[in-house]
Amino acid sequence: MSVRGPRSLPEVHASVITSQPSLWRRMFAFAGPAYLVSVGYMDPGNWATDLEGGARFGYKLLWVLVMSNLMAILLQTLSARLGIVRGLDLAQACRQTYPRRVNHVLWFLCEIAIAACDLAEILGAAIGLNLLFKIPLIAGVLITGADTMLILWMTRFGIRALEGFVLSLITVIAGCFAVEIFLARPDAGEIARGLIPTLDSASLYVAIGILGATVMPHNLYLHSALVQTRRIEPSVEAKRAACRFNLVDSVIALNGALFVNAAILILAASTFYKQGIVVTEIQQAHLLLAPLLGTTLASVLFATALLCAGQSSTITGTMAGQIVMEGFLQFRMRPWLRRLITRLAAIIPAVITIHLAGDEGTYRLLIFSQVILSMQLPFAVIPLIHFTSDRAKMGAFANPPWVKALAWAAAALICSLNVGLVAGTIREWLAVAQYRWLVAGLVIPVALGLLALLVYIAFEPLLRPWLLRVAAPAPKAELPVQPEIAQPAYKKILVPLDHTGTDLPAVSHAAAIARLHGAKLYLLHVEEDVTSQVYGHLASTAEVEEGGKYLEDIAASLRAQSVEVETVVRYSNRPSKEIVRYARELMPDLVVMGAHGHKGIQDIVFGTTIDGVRHEIRAPVMVVRASAAAKR
Repeated sequence: MSVRGPRSLPEVHASVITSQPSLWRRMFAFAGPAYLVSVGYMDPGNWATDLEGGARFGYKLLWVLVMSNLMAILLQTLSARLGIVRGLDLAQACRQTYPRRVNHVLWFLCEIAIAACDLAEILGAAIGLNLLFKIPLIAGVLITGADTMLILWMTRFGIRALEGFVLSLITVIAGCFAVEIFLARPDAGEIARGLIPTLDSASLYVAIGILGATVMPHNLYLHSALVQTRRIEPSVEAKRAACRFNLVDSVIALNGALFVNAAILILAASTFYKQGIVVTEIQQAHLLLAPLLGTTLASVLFATALLCAGQSSTITGTMAGQIVMEGFLQFRMRPWLRRLITRLAAIIPAVITIHLAGDEGTYRLLIFSQVILSMQLPFAVIPLIHFTSDRAKMGAFANPPWVKALAWAAAALICSLNVGLVAGTIREWLAVAQYRWLVAGLVIPVALGLLALLVYIAFEPLLRPWLLRVAAPAPKAELPVQPEIAQPAYKKILVPLDHTGTDLPAVSHAAAIARLHGAKLYLLHVEEDVTSQVYGHLASTAEVEEGGKYLEDIAASLRAQSVEVETVVRYSNRPSKEIVRYARELMPDLVVMGAHGHKGIQDIVFGTTIDGVRHEIRAPVMVVRASAAAKR
């Protein structure tokens, strides 16, 4: 009996029907995930690195954008394939593969990357508000916190409405820059020369920032979840067709993002670099565009596109945060709380930077946030390549040799650039630091620890057989039976399930007791989504259908073991209350519940279902703590 963890984005999982009669309608049905992903490739962090690259080095770093975009198409295609073929997002696949402590570190690193991305979005939107409406930057940063409720409100209308809204923002951004390029009239020959790879120590930092801003780590987690919003038949042919349609979707969407990024760099090169102007803040670029291009329309378009970029990319950051938290740690935080915590982690450093360093400090902070994203990339790229190359899990969809060669070449380039950047940065810090021993004692161990983690992830498939042998538990001696202890008689055993890895231990213990006593099991699940609460048993969302199938699969497995079982589904946004209500109807002799191991502040965030049940019913409650292996 296998238990599957929660689905990625369960509210919209398999909610888009793809079995359309015509080719164009099918292509339209699959179109969307890559557009949501692509907004992360044109967020305000990209603007900062592209502006700096164009203003300081002219067209010389244009090749970095093109190379980064090709790498992005390759890696996003692999991410989509993982979600389509295995039905897992990248975070869930990591959880199934790596030990719990490794997963916790990977989750923490990914959260840092999402906070860095959110920081760029906040600053970009605040700058856009400042440029268009003269709102002070700190006030603009605080106003951006209101988009939390906007995003939560929009999700009520389904994934297609969200995709349509984001696509409209992308269209505005692309249209603004099409006009900007027309006004700037760049030199085509110089653009062509910018496609020839050249790099030196002066441009390395900005090049890595461009790489981090273009190939964003959280987008790899996001894309593998978004493709699962499409309802795809389990056959090989259907999955192969889905992979082809998603490839087309990725190529079109990411090349659109390349157009925006290239337009920003070309605009900076053809206006600022030609005039010898060093751009130190986005506001400066906005002010200079009007006199340099001869019209105020250029500045207005620039600010409008910036505001749209900040608002569109914040949507994907929210979804990515939900995916990595649920995938790595397998628990769901309330959406508003999840969004609030992520936003506060970005708002606080943004406000402090603006207060202490002013507008120029926000520009440097934008570029630094993109370098952080680039440094987190290897911890997402290497697992993705391993998972999609695993023939045992991917079958006919495993990466062919030429794809593996390209993917590993991209990973090697990313790792080498980041190792060089970290080593150079540490040398600079040690050279200027007043307390070198303190910097060395804090920074070097962290850098070495991350390097060790990266080496482990890279060679984990080779280490796995040895690690499994070492970690194999020693056989435990059986406890002697004490026949003189009287055993209570159980006839009705209630087992509440929440569709996580804690279900299997609870069901296993309950089944063992049922076989011993000839008892009947009652498997109860409480649906919490809004649709279920409104329509009850008439609800037919993908999550409800999946939940019903999940219960029946467990029931069928138990019946095959000669255990009498009944499944029950109830609907409420307060599971503990509904479990108590049903227990009072059933009057069970025993209640068996799986435990997540939450305590302290986690109980406030994730709920206290067990406490809410055991204090309200008379039947004894057996709490089964899931092992680390079961929860993975």
